[in-house]
Amino acid sequence: MEFELTEAQQALQDAAVRLARDELCDDMIQRDAERRFSREGWKKCAEFGVQGLPIPEEYGGSGADPITTIAVMEGLGYGGKDSGLIFSINAHLWTNSIPILKYGTDEQKRRYLPPLCDGSMIGANGVSEPDAGSDVFSMRTRVEKRRGEYVLNGAKIFVTNAPVADVFAVYGTMDPRLGPMGICAFMIEKGAPGLRLGKPMDKMGLRTSPMSELILEECVVPESARLGREGRGAEVFNCSMAWERACILASCVGVMRRQLEQCIQYARTRKQFNQPIGKFQSVANRIVDMKVRYETARLLIYKVGALMCQNRSADMDAAMAKLYVSDSFVKSSLDAVQIHGGSGYMTEMEVERDLRDSVGSMLYSGTSDIQRNIIARGLRI
Repeated sequence: MEFELTEAQQALQDAAVRLARDELCDDMIQRDAERRFSREGWKKCAEFGVQGLPIPEEYGGSGADPITTIAVMEGLGYGGKDSGLIFSINAHLWTNSIPILKYGTDEQKRRYLPPLCDGSMIGANGVSEPDAGSDVFSMRTRVEKRRGEYVLNGAKIFVTNAPVADVFAVYGTMDPRLGPMGICAFMIEKGAPGLRLGKPMDKMGLRTSPMSELILEECVVPESARLGREGRGAEVFNCSMAWERACILASCVGVMRRQLEQCIQYARTRKQFNQPIGKFQSVANRIVDMKVRYETARLLIYKVGALMCQNRSADMDAAMAKLYVSDSFVKSSLDAVQIHGGSGYMTEMEVERDLRDSVGSMLYSGTSDIQRNIIARGLRI
């Protein structure tokens, strides 16, 4: 397979790099310390078209194919330093816009997709629960149907974007004994009676991406809020995860490229014992490993994009990409810190933040162990 970008795709990626460098890097040390979400950065990305990339033009998007979408996300990671903002955009795209596009009614598409694309509406996803963990379909949030309406009761954790969100994709079960076949999905807007935010959640990394708990207490929603068929919410969720695993780490590949170039430059100019540190084999070997990880990670990500463009199954390949890229991102981030030595451990060098941000990639969108389970099933082990 050939994964070179077309001239148009390369031009769009280059433009995304410039956007990220010019608009998404300001005051990052302070914003990271203050856990501050950049609404201005969100708006700039929306003006560029990031939030509407995979959405058809009739709903306010650009109708970009998966490879083009991945190319833009890689460019944002390479050019920018606000991985939290990019993570928030990914969560918004893959857990709100895509499920609505694939499973929403015409009215839901017209109501939500245009504002989700133009950045005037921010989406969040309520699925994870304290007692369910990676077994997401063991959720305890209950859904009861009363006189043509649905009533939800439960609590969600790790809800990315919740403190700034305007609409939530929320999942609950009509009967826990039915397992995945009892799950329903709903689009619930901010301010709905019975829907409230819990405490904000502090994180090791991705601190500029806000997160909190979501509480549902006798939350009444109309039947028109249901996303997809009753009892088929698991299908909606699995669709969102397939897209998320395929695309969410594209920006991480971009960060790995930036780290590699930064470390090469540092190794050429930083001198110890009267020679550049790149002359020491221990340093050179780390940089070589970073290069190999970046190139192989990029191939895996774009292979998934190519399969999706061909409407071929990419579940196992997306899981492999998610597993490998996240592991490589953590290792390369640690190598970058070690190459920079004591300076790399300091906040002002802006190297240690990539390491903190990278750890989450092994957890969100399904942990690395979950990805291994998916791959094993694909291999029919």
